[in-house]
Amino acid sequence: MKKGINIWSFPGSMKVEQCISVAKKAGFDGIELVLNETGQLSLESPESEIKEYRKIADDQGIALSSLASGLYWTYSLTSGHAQTRLKAKDIVKKQLENAAILGVDTILVVPGAVGVDFIPDSEVVPYDQAYDYALEAFNELSAVAQSLKVSIGIENVWNKFLLSPLEMRDFIDKINSPYVGAYFDVGNVLYAGYPEHWISILNKRIKKVHFKDYRRAAGGLHGFVDLLAGDVNYPEVMKALQAIGYDDYVIAEMIPGYTHHGEQIIYNTSGAMDAILGRK
Repeated sequence: MKKGINIWSFPGSMKVEQCISVAKKAGFDGIELVLNETGQLSLESPESEIKEYRKIADDQGIALSSLASGLYWTYSLTSGHAQTRLKAKDIVKKQLENAAILGVDTILVVPGAVGVDFIPDSEVVPYDQAYDYALEAFNELSAVAQSLKVSIGIENVWNKFLLSPLEMRDFIDKINSPYVGAYFDVGNVLYAGYPEHWISILNKRIKKVHFKDYRRAAGGLHGFVDLLAGDVNYPEVMKALQAIGYDDYVIAEMIPGYTHHGEQIIYNTSGAMDAILGRK
């Protein structure tokens, strides 16, 4: 497996090019970039800017592993408002196009939400309605993904939606496209399940993997901690990944970062991942 780091793990003040450089210095094989609404690497970015990030990574000798986005918390594919759903689909299409320019094979997409506890006044959508909207969206977007040869990875998140590995598996199978699968986040299932179970059930549907750790006793967003400091049974996670023949990127997404000396989390995470992957 290849060792990656998500750019959200870095201090917010750092530019994309700085993050790429630090990721290389810290010993990562790849870095996952993020599509923003404005600013660097955003919906506004021209193709020339996108190509420059690829060149920077090539020059540094580090791969671009994938392209994530946090925009789907604002623009949900399952919103009860048609214009919001349309905007969300347009963002997915732009994300796919930018991924193709960057030369990455997978994008991370939040499939929508029934409700979101950590976003004040978040829209609540009936579960069956959310399911139908999401299925409709991914059936449409799968054709765009196939045309660009970039996969969509549906992430399991705290969205009160696709709550079990069986449901996630069946949802992906209904779309029935080799370009739509799961972006499996190890830490996100700890509050209600076991990541090793999800891995064996989702199996070859897994496109990419996020590594996080979570301490159940803390609860809420405060439960996310450094790798190996929480309740994720990483030996069992590794066994499960090896059992399904997964050999792609495992990408650390370290949120929240450190209050002081923010870069240090990148180096600490690299060392923990080496231990998990048996590299030392």
